[in-house]
Amino acid sequence: MKLVKRIVIVAVIAFAAFYLITRPQDAAAAVQGAVGAVWGAGVAIAEFFTTLAAG
Repeated sequence: MKLVKRIVIVAVIAFAAFYLITRPQDAAAAVQGAVGAVWGAGVAIAEFFTTLAAG
């Protein structure tokens, strides 16, 4: 099982490196989208707890 996990991790890293090298603008857009999604989720969670605390 450890071997399979290691192979999958290496494959994902190789694909990410290939994508970064061959399509840097698309890779940057993907990272910006991911960061935006995480940021939006954080804002939504903060708003939820603020509303919940307000009663």
